[in-house]
Amino acid sequence: MSSLRTFARLLVSLIGFLAISGGFAGAQQTAPPPPPGAQQGQSQQNPPAQGQQKEPPKIVSTTGLVHVVATVMDRHHNFITDLDQNDFKVMEDGVQQQIRFFGRDTDLPLRIGLLLDTSNSIRPRLEFEQDAAIDFLSSVIRRNKDQAFLMTFDNEPEVVQDYTGDVSDLTNAIRKQRAGGGTALNDALYRASEKLINPPIPPGQTAAEVRRVIVVISDGDDNLSDHALSESLEAAIRAEAAIYCISTNTDWVAIDNPDKPTKYHYDPGDKVLQQFSDASGGRTFFPYKVDDLAQSFVDIGTELRSQYFIAYSPTNPLSNGNYRKIDIEADRKGLTVRARKGYYATASGEPSSPGASK
Repeated sequence: MSSLRTFARLLVSLIGFLAISGGFAGAQQTAPPPPPGAQQGQSQQNPPAQGQQKEPPKIVSTTGLVHVVATVMDRHHNFITDLDQNDFKVMEDGVQQQIRFFGRDTDLPLRIGLLLDTSNSIRPRLEFEQDAAIDFLSSVIRRNKDQAFLMTFDNEPEVVQDYTGDVSDLTNAIRKQRAGGGTALNDALYRASEKLINPPIPPGQTAAEVRRVIVVISDGDDNLSDHALSESLEAAIRAEAAIYCISTNTDWVAIDNPDKPTKYHYDPGDKVLQQFSDASGGRTFFPYKVDDLAQSFVDIGTELRSQYFIAYSPTNPLSNGNYRKIDIEADRKGLTVRARKGYYATASGEPSSPGASK
C-alpha cells in the first residue's frame, strides 16, 4: 500500500512538472504575426485607460517592407513599361535603399473609391460626369477581381454603394445622384481612406497585394469639412492609396488656340487637387471641354495597367511613426517617375492608420 501511495505522489509530481515546463515553453514561443490588413488587438499587458476611444482599423505590415507603385513616363507623356530593376534607384530620406522585390505587376486586384462631387457648383456637368464615370468603371473593373465603392459628397460624404465588383450596381447608384449643397472634400477623402485601410481581400492574397486607388471628381473647393487638408492627405498616405483627381473647374482656360488651350494660372482648388495627387503618387487632370472628361478616365485606366511594383526593406530600423521621404529615379534620361512621396514608419506589429499619432 505504501508503495502505491509513493507511486501516486510521483505521478502527481510528474504531471505538475510537465504542466509547468509546458507553460514555460509556450511562453517562449513567438505568436505568429497577424496577416496584412488584420486588426491589431489591444495588448493584455497594457489595457486601455478608462474612457479611451478604440482606434480605427489599421494596416499591419508583417514583412518590414515598404511597397511602392511607380509610373514612368517620357517627355511626351508616353508610359514606359520595359524597365528592369537595375533601371531604378530608390532613396529614403536621402539614403539609397536596396530593392528586394520588383515587377511589372499590372495585374494586382484594384480597390477603387470613386468620389463624386454632387455639390451645387457641378450641377451643369453632373450628367456627363456620370456617363464618364460609368464608362471608366466598365472598362477598368474586372469580374471576380476588382471592386469599387461610390461615395458622393456635398454637405457631407456618403457611401451610396459599398464595395462591389458588379458594374451594374455601381451604374445604378451613379445614375441616382442629384446635385445640391456645399462641398466637404476633405471629409470625403478622409472617409474613403478609412474604407481603403481594410478592403475586401481576394482569397489567397494579402492586403499588400491589392492596389488602392481614390478617384476624385471635383473643383477642389471645400467649405464644409471638419477635417483639415493635411489630415485627409495623411490618411490617404497611411492607407497607401493613390489619388487621381479630375478637375471640374474650367475657369482657368485662356483660349489662344481653341484646340490647345493654355493654363496660365492655378487657382486654390487646382492646387489642392494637385497636392493630393502629387503626395500620393497619383495624377491630376484638367479637362478643357466636357468631352475631355471621358479621356481623363481612359488615361487613369491605362495608367493603372502600366506601373511597376517596388518593395524594399528600410535601412533605418527605427519604427517611431515619423514620416519618411521616398524618392525614386530612373537611370534612363528624359524619364519622369511618379510614386508616393513617403510613408509613416511603424513597426510590423504597430499599425499605420488614419488618425494615428505621428
